[in-house]
Amino acid sequence: MRGHLFVFSGPAGAGKGTVLKEVFRRLPDITYSVSCTTREPRPGEVDGVSYCFMDEAEFARMADEGMFLEWANVHGHRYGTRQDVVDAALSEGRDIVLEIDVQGAAHVKEKMPEAVMTFIEPPSFEELEKRLRGRGTETEADIERRLADARIEMSQADKYDHLIVNDTVDRAAEEFIKIVKQYREASK
Repeated sequence: MRGHLFVFSGPAGAGKGTVLKEVFRRLPDITYSVSCTTREPRPGEVDGVSYCFMDEAEFARMADEGMFLEWANVHGHRYGTRQDVVDAALSEGRDIVLEIDVQGAAHVKEKMPEAVMTFIEPPSFEELEKRLRGRGTETEADIERRLADARIEMSQADKYDHLIVNDTVDRAAEEFIKIVKQYREASK
């Protein structure tokens, strides 16, 4: 049986990574696709675990060779999902989660219409801004760009199969786990 492809996206600061950490703790039999990026690592991020960090030249070569299922410029940096990683997981019957931006999600849905699209958003725009500022990892210009992008991204939520409001990590993780289990049950 082929695995399911779950796309998990939303604006920066919505808590995607935090929610997914809880999901993986509770649902260890789901695979995470580590995205490639040209941005610098944040404190605590590990190459090959958080992201596959690479320079512009390597990313461009991979893009030119068609190695990405999707890739996009986001907040001034490039991010991409390796096609071979996704194909391997699905063909081995493993479910896989992509944590990607809305541009990338649209490309994935176009190439793989069976992808299950889940949008995560904060309870309010004010909460989103608070979370972004609370990180302490970006300049004021970066925060302003992310907030402007977030308004556009949040307007795309109606294009997704599922919407989760991340008011608490525990509840949001449980809601996503229910979505995963629903698709697993339906394909038995």
